[in-house]
Amino acid sequence: MLQIEQLNKSYGSKQVLFDINLTVEDGTILGLIGKNGSGKTTLFHSILNFVNFQGQIKLDDHPISVKDYDQIGYLPEERSLIQKLTVFDQIKYLANLHGLKNSEVKAQLPLWLEKLQVKGSANDKIKSLSKGNQQKVQLIATLIHNPKLVILDEPFSGLDPVNVDVMKKVILDLKKSGATVIFSDHNMANVEQLCDSVAMINQGKLAINGKVNEVRESFGLTRLFVRTDKKLEELASLPGVEQVELTASGSYRLLLQDESFGEEIFKLLSGGQYLRTFDQEPPTLEEIFKMEAGGDNHE
Repeated sequence: MLQIEQLNKSYGSKQVLFDINLTVEDGTILGLIGKNGSGKTTLFHSILNFVNFQGQIKLDDHPISVKDYDQIGYLPEERSLIQKLTVFDQIKYLANLHGLKNSEVKAQLPLWLEKLQVKGSANDKIKSLSKGNQQKVQLIATLIHNPKLVILDEPFSGLDPVNVDVMKKVILDLKKSGATVIFSDHNMANVEQLCDSVAMINQGKLAINGKVNEVRESFGLTRLFVRTDKKLEELASLPGVEQVELTASGSYRLLLQDESFGEEIFKLLSGGQYLRTFDQEPPTLEEIFKMEAGGDNHE
């Protein structure tokens, strides 16, 4: 379990993190979101003791030190593989730093290459691989020593949808194994799909922290999806409706002033008859992100 208490961080006279409190349980995934420059990477660097900070950060009830690094896997946003090395030599070098023997690397590397569907062999030079496959190799280096705390900074950046799915499966496998996982992403759909909880850093402060579903529902069930023969203008005139748009699937999306209008609208639209679609939902994480980060809450 990772515990962060009253974390503050300044660079000179500029404070970049303010009183951050977070707990991430074993076997769970936390999605860390925020605008560029909000402090996400600084938070990661604080957890890893790369920078000095004020407050407490504990792993399994003790402060994180160099002794814990063999139990931590970190995928930085900036990829840092040595291009002239072979895949095996690169992984071997980094795995040795975490205490793995060469024989262990030799045994495990083919399994990881297959699991991540890397297009290349252990004897290929890093520079011969595509950027996506290099990214997979860096993930192998992050995970091959079986860490209990895994920190992934923008792990899906630059990957095509097929390889995103491959990496998602690996992250879910980490959760099943009992690891504590934190990853940052600008794609809120990935966070909704993978994460148990979400934390949003906004201007260095913790703006959102909680289970994904609870965070979404705290904003109210103000999004209504309906499929009806009524015209857009008729829907816009319904009580409590602020905005209506036709979706690509042919249903309508209604933005409500308050979730309490849902029951009345259902009665007006159905007249006691069958409705093919009537789905009242909270805002998506993307919508909430825009609200909290200063965007238009109707988008």
